[in-house]
Amino acid sequence: MEMEGWLGGELSHNFPAAISPGSHPGLNSISELNESLVFLWPLPSEFTFGNETLTVDPDLSLAVNGDGGNSVIVRDAFERYRAIIFKQTSWFWRLKLRRNSDYDIGKIRIIVHSDDEELQLGADESYYLMVAKSNDRSIIGEATIVANSVFGALRGLETFSQLCAYDYITKTVQVYKAPWYIRDRPRFAYRGLLLDTSRHYLPVDVIKQVIESMSYVKLNVLHWHIIDEESFPLEVPTYPNLWKGAYTKWERYTVEDAYEIVNFAKMRGINVMAEVDVPGHAESWGAGYPDLWPSLSCREPLDVSKNTTFDVISGILTDIRKIFPFELFHLGGDEVNTDCWTSTSHVKQWLQGQNMTAKDAYRYFVLKAQEIAISKNWTPVNWEETFNAFATELNPRTVVHNWLGSGVCPKAVAQGFRCIFSNQGFWYLDHLDVPWDGVYNAEPLEGITDASEQQLVLGGEVCMWAETADASNLQQTIWPRAAAAAERLWSEREAISTGNINITALPRLHYFRCLLTRRGIQAAPVTNKYARSSPGGPGSCYEQ
Repeated sequence: MEMEGWLGGELSHNFPAAISPGSHPGLNSISELNESLVFLWPLPSEFTFGNETLTVDPDLSLAVNGDGGNSVIVRDAFERYRAIIFKQTSWFWRLKLRRNSDYDIGKIRIIVHSDDEELQLGADESYYLMVAKSNDRSIIGEATIVANSVFGALRGLETFSQLCAYDYITKTVQVYKAPWYIRDRPRFAYRGLLLDTSRHYLPVDVIKQVIESMSYVKLNVLHWHIIDEESFPLEVPTYPNLWKGAYTKWERYTVEDAYEIVNFAKMRGINVMAEVDVPGHAESWGAGYPDLWPSLSCREPLDVSKNTTFDVISGILTDIRKIFPFELFHLGGDEVNTDCWTSTSHVKQWLQGQNMTAKDAYRYFVLKAQEIAISKNWTPVNWEETFNAFATELNPRTVVHNWLGSGVCPKAVAQGFRCIFSNQGFWYLDHLDVPWDGVYNAEPLEGITDASEQQLVLGGEVCMWAETADASNLQQTIWPRAAAAAERLWSEREAISTGNINITALPRLHYFRCLLTRRGIQAAPVTNKYARSSPGGPGSCYEQ
């Protein structure tokens, strides 16, 4: 499907480009904003635009074509975005406008070529978007989205929604700088956000709010760090006592809750990658099954000497494989202190009988857990310590998850492993002193110049560890810094890595942060010295 033929010419970034004074959406005066910028986040791959202003009918209708156009995913998304776009248009005012106005855009046409709705790594998220006045062949003006998959259509709808802005003078929704011709695709296949529900329980509705907000920046993987040493909130039917490790009986996720989260995410083009971290970070398991501890006084790592330990892991993975269809599954493997193994008599005796050191046993545990995951048709993901300790013995399908610092992804891909970038110095959102530009400038391909090795970097992920975050402050810790990483992962590297980002990116991020707040997301000011802190004083949303 060639865009040149459809649109009549090659597209370019056109970034920055001239925008006429007085035309910027959402402000009575635009002196505060750089008029040469395109206020879409993340920045599309290629685009052109003009200097017209189009009005959008509050009764905007949907027309669908193609094998996948009739998908419930597409239809539900259209209804969601229509509600967002016309949030400020009351039903009373719509009736008045309908009687008195003609509109340039009365319909959005979505053409989806494939009816395949399987959501996996590398699903086609590309789309074409055209927003232009009606021509001689059409009485009703249309916006058009063309995509190979329903998930590309979702991304196109998000971009269209960002082109639409409420005009407070005419009280209509308008598209500025039309006609728009956009061809867009993600730079990386994996664009993730980690949520930690062990350090603090997050209600299902809060998780859904995060997923919804992820869709606004085209992130596509929720890494659900469900359990850890502090709590085990997930129901596992085969081992029903495991969730005795929850903080309380009210801070739990049923199997139905997990299904609901996965389905809610899929409707927004977001995969859910579950994590069961072993053998460390697992003390909470023993609340229901104390035999999993090396001893009552020495409670982690999990007891490597007992077959029942691996039976439980297999049972957990069998149960949750029914819930999580995503091909990647995270097995953790980080921060394993083996002192309990060497100081507990029966484990120490087992090590001696196996002629293993504690380091050998760590390797044995990780590789056995990998075998279990692979037997369930999962691809294992492990934190980088496993690669650092025994790279040559890891299963070659392993995805190495970087976090400790720079330099790991280059080493991993050089040995043929795939890698996910989450350098804690920049992409750990609980590090509140990392400013927006530190997040924005972090580059997953840093130090990797070989094209074939670059292809092995799946993408990256920002991590919302929850020692100091719960439902009361979660969103303002995530946003807007996660959006900075999202543009790095979606947009062309050259387009967002040249020039002064305080000119080319910061005003756009201010604008997007305000868009988030208008959509009900509690995004913190962009330029706080410490993330999630309150504004320093009175002022415009667009300048703090």
